[in-house]
Amino acid sequence: MNTEYRSLDVAGLTVAVERKAIKNLHLGVYPPSGRVRVAAPLAVSDAAVRLAVIGKLGWIKRQQARFAAQPRLSPRELVSGESHYVFGRRYRLRVVPSDGRAEVALRPGSRLELHIGANASAARRQRVLQAWYRERLKARLPALLEKWQPLLGVETVAWGIKKMKTRWGTCNVEARRVWLNLELAHKAPACLEYILVHELAHLIERTHNDRFLALMNRHLPQWRLRRQQLNSAPLAHENWSY
Repeated sequence: MNTEYRSLDVAGLTVAVERKAIKNLHLGVYPPSGRVRVAAPLAVSDAAVRLAVIGKLGWIKRQQARFAAQPRLSPRELVSGESHYVFGRRYRLRVVPSDGRAEVALRPGSRLELHIGANASAARRQRVLQAWYRERLKARLPALLEKWQPLLGVETVAWGIKKMKTRWGTCNVEARRVWLNLELAHKAPACLEYILVHELAHLIERTHNDRFLALMNRHLPQWRLRRQQLNSAPLAHENWSY
């Protein structure tokens, strides 16, 4: 499938343009930074893309303003008393000095305990906590895949978790590989399920066209509410988006 990528400057906006074998032009604005993306048929000219963007400038600005107003967590220093989220639930971090193996545990009273050496750096504490989040996320995915792959009639060859700054998930259709953003371990389980279904649906339809939307509507009718929930939750200090 031929796909062309480029960027255009339109009325002070940087617009990512993806041309591919589709019938209609699709324009989207994505959190958290309000990036603008256009998916366009191969034959559509730059001039036509510019006109489409200019015609939607008011809507684009409103979307960007909404994302700019979205609450963001302050930078995490990994010290006792900080708030951290585990699958949508807020926990208060307690750092416990320990001479043993570093470990993380959930405790009664919405407490997240990090047992680690007293002299461990913030970077070291961050790595330990992220590894714990990764394992929690990995533990949830097999059951979701077992549920949704038969329903959609698809099967992944591989899946994985990684830190991504521009997407909640990606799908390599040729390799049949799905990647999910580590940040989803902080979000509600319904958000994780929505992103997984979204990426699996791309194994059937690559683009966000009418066929793709019909698949989402049929298999996960409430997907728009889940997307709204995901995009309205407090963002990490780093810019995560989808």
